[in-house]
Amino acid sequence: MRSPLRAVATLAAAAALVTGCSSGDDWSRPHPAPTPVGTLGRGFVDPSVSLAPEATATPRPGSWTGVHPSEGYRVVLLTTGDDRPTKALVTAVKGWAEEEHVDLRTVVADTSHDFIPSISEAMEMRPDLIVSAGNDLIDPLATVTPNHLSQRFLVVGAELAEPTGNVTAVDWSGASFRGEGLGASSTYDPDSFTAGRCAAAIRAGVAAVLNDLTGIVIWLDKV
Repeated sequence: MRSPLRAVATLAAAAALVTGCSSGDDWSRPHPAPTPVGTLGRGFVDPSVSLAPEATATPRPGSWTGVHPSEGYRVVLLTTGDDRPTKALVTAVKGWAEEEHVDLRTVVADTSHDFIPSISEAMEMRPDLIVSAGNDLIDPLATVTPNHLSQRFLVVGAELAEPTGNVTAVDWSGASFRGEGLGASSTYDPDSFTAGRCAAAIRAGVAAVLNDLTGIVIWLDKV
């Protein structure tokens, strides 16, 4: 039989554990603005070229690997669809978040309803970044994002036709879905959504966002 003193100590330890977990998960409290840890490698972008919104940058492979998010980075993964490319992107985002100790939450948009409420749900969490995976989200994002310029978005494996400065995309010739009723590009290739390319997409995209290279398309034909 445990002594009363030991029982009290056990309960106190349990309470401390619960308190620690809940405080770490509480997004209602403000936190320091995220910053990049590390620097972009040579060849990520041409420093002599000013990248306006909608511009395309083709970074040197691996030039993003030295950049990591600061502690406490809050990210919402907004996703829809069960096709293989979307699943590969979701797996890559979750793997990146685990490796980088990112505070990641997921919103799965219900395919039977309008996607805009799901985008609103993600924004109401007030994350540092919303990462979108799934082609069906492109047109709804094109409607919402221009009206919420303070919220940063990262689209992986697709892009908006006319992005505002708060929307960054990572794309390649085998992806390149742009919405607006145009369907998939003639070069669309589900097999191009490899684990390696999807992992590079989330890392390169976040590296760009953390360095304020936003509103552009990161083109990853070479990984």
